[in-house]
Amino acid sequence: MHRASFLGLILFLLIAPGLVQAQSVADPDPQRFVKEIDHFIRYDQKNSFPQKAVLFIGSSSIRLWKTHLAFPEIPVINRGFGGSHISDVLFYYEKLVKKYQPQTIVFYAGDNDIAAGKSVEQTVADFKTFVAKVKKDLPFTKIIYLPIKPSLLRWNFWPAMQKVNQVISNICAADSMLKYVDTASVLLDDSGKPDSTFFMEDGLHLNEKGYQKWNARLSPILNILNH
Repeated sequence: MHRASFLGLILFLLIAPGLVQAQSVADPDPQRFVKEIDHFIRYDQKNSFPQKAVLFIGSSSIRLWKTHLAFPEIPVINRGFGGSHISDVLFYYEKLVKKYQPQTIVFYAGDNDIAAGKSVEQTVADFKTFVAKVKKDLPFTKIIYLPIKPSLLRWNFWPAMQKVNQVISNICAADSMLKYVDTASVLLDDSGKPDSTFFMEDGLHLNEKGYQKWNARLSPILNILNH
């Protein structure tokens, strides 16, 4: 092999992993949630929803959260749908976010994104798109970002998840309409690993004790923002 070609091959092999890692992962089909979204729509047609509410939006950590019991003095709307990516929240933004005109949004998503192979950059970019939509349509609405949680099942993804959390923490620190609330570190034990007592048997979803940790972190902040 010609020396130049050989050196070119070596260079490609060295940088190829980085190129592969930088490629975007295709978003999953948002139509897989049609039944769940239709259920929300039918519910809203039969029931009024509170004005100036706190909208909880995101994946299963939102869906399984008994938000109406956790924050009884605050008008809440829970629109979590399990397994969702940030891209799914974006797809259903008009139906699940904008229509409610919330005073505050509590956002938890990105967990499934990283676990599906999406990069830190892609996940952060999707969050930025969400923020931009809210700022355009709901300029007085504050967004509370709950960091991607450390879990037993997805502990191998934690380095990437931490990077997402750190980048978004910096974004929130520079914007008065965004707030980063650390609900991640409270789930770690003294050794810095996920505390199994806060999780269901699947090692991914929080149990009642885990949600109590989240409630304690979030409650005083919501009381300030919504009064």
